[in-house]
Amino acid sequence: MEMIRWSFDRRKVVRAYFDKFPDSTFYFRRIRSYYFLYSSDWSHGDPVLDKEDQEKMQVLVNEALGRKNAYKNRKSRYTEESYH
Repeated sequence: MEMIRWSFDRRKVVRAYFDKFPDSTFYFRRIRSYYFLYSSDWSHGDPVLDKEDQEKMQVLVNEALGRKNAYKNRKSRYTEESYH
């Protein structure tokens, strides 16, 4: 998946478009120092959004905005090992 384009929508919000979901618009809100997917204008013609797609979108948006390190180091991130 690739990000087609992005733009600032309003305060602390970025609007982004992706090639896998050509008819849908995704909105990312800034939480502390990174952006997180919080809403979309989803088109019924596009595939269903799964967790892997959501994670990839968030990485792409944060990478484009120079916030990839903050996103990778967020507190909410966990690994399978932390629950065993």
